[in-house]
Amino acid sequence: MLLELNGCNTKLLNDIKRVEEILVAGAKIAKATIIGTHFHQFSPFGISGVVVIAESHVAVHTWPEHGYAAVDIFTCGETLCPEIAAQYFVEKFQSRQPSMMELKRGMLPTTKTAKVTKDEKRIFAYGRPKELQVVS
Repeated sequence: MLLELNGCNTKLLNDIKRVEEILVAGAKIAKATIIGTHFHQFSPFGISGVVVIAESHVAVHTWPEHGYAAVDIFTCGETLCPEIAAQYFVEKFQSRQPSMMELKRGMLPTTKTAKVTKDEKRIFAYGRPKELQVVS
């Protein structure tokens, strides 16, 4: 899940202790198994951090000067409830304009002998992109 949290509490977004507490608590209420954390305070403002979980990770990047936080909830397995964590982050960062997008990743074939079509091969043979594209 990708969270775009606009209209957040700007002071909160620059408080490294609170940002870490919020991410850890969100991971816990989602029933994640926490392995460790790492957070960094930028100067003059902004925070990047990650909560590494057995099921993958929860990451945040804040821009207090814009009242904006980007939160990624990357999970695998069936034991977690990332939607609960997402709602928790919206509330705790006090986002007045949240949006969420879910991306399905890691869609692996069910057997080792799965056939790959010509179209699927072409997807991975595109080479280096000349420019980045924004998907909305």
